[in-house]
Amino acid sequence: METKDLLKRVRNIEIKTRGLSKQIFSGHYHSAFKGKGMAFSEVREYQLGDDVRSIDWNVTARFGHPFVKIFEEERELTVMLLIDVSGSNSFGTRKQFKEQMIAEIAAVLSFSAINNNDKVGVIFFSDQVEKFIPPKKGRTHTLRIIREIIDFNPGSQKTNVSEALRFLTNAIKKRSTAFVISDFIDQSYDKALTIANNKHDVVAIRITDPAEQILPKIGLVKFQDAETGEIRWIDTNDKETTEKHFKWWHDLNEKFNTSTSKSGVDHIEIPVNRDFVRPLVNLFKIRESRF
Repeated sequence: METKDLLKRVRNIEIKTRGLSKQIFSGHYHSAFKGKGMAFSEVREYQLGDDVRSIDWNVTARFGHPFVKIFEEERELTVMLLIDVSGSNSFGTRKQFKEQMIAEIAAVLSFSAINNNDKVGVIFFSDQVEKFIPPKKGRTHTLRIIREIIDFNPGSQKTNVSEALRFLTNAIKKRSTAFVISDFIDQSYDKALTIANNKHDVVAIRITDPAEQILPKIGLVKFQDAETGEIRWIDTNDKETTEKHFKWWHDLNEKFNTSTSKSGVDHIEIPVNRDFVRPLVNLFKIRESRF
């Protein structure tokens, strides 16, 4: 993509998503993701009713009577965006490609974070970690992230969500809020999801296209797998073929819902032919109600 076209697309996304983050998401964002990280503040003498699990035994031994650790909610969050750049996200049959919606959602979350003075970092992944942008603050940093999302060319077209989650767990030492934005067309990521969510606050955002669920009956069609490059002729009028495809889609849904539920990960699904604002706001409101 030429520099002029790239800058124009970046500017268009900034205008749209920056406004959304200020008008709609900023208030919800802060209250939806507060309280997950607790930082050590000070010690004080034990008082009746204090949780004995908070006793600082080192200080207690030094002074001969009990002291407890006091923790405060961390005001500054670290937000990590785990962005799927595999080949399947270049698919779209309705309003836009999945990768375009991913870019806009990532931009909204980035601007919401910097409006709250939080750091934002990115992990681009396919079946490997393609690029890591360490978390930083500021508009310039966010615009760099958007540029990378729009113009990024991965080395692989395949998907491995687990690789991105393992990298997150190992690379980011401080507890973060991590948004995994992907179509989750993958087989096994439940264990990595559970481990990552034990250390971080993970949120799964699944992007889908209606045509992935049910094959349109348009006869014999040549399909190419965006991740493997395999080309195959498929008769979309054949009942057995459409039933196999529907089972594949049903199994993917089951995998996503079961994995996120078992690991305690908040999750939403957003089809490309629908606006993403309402599902995100609903997600934020559900999280707000817990705090």
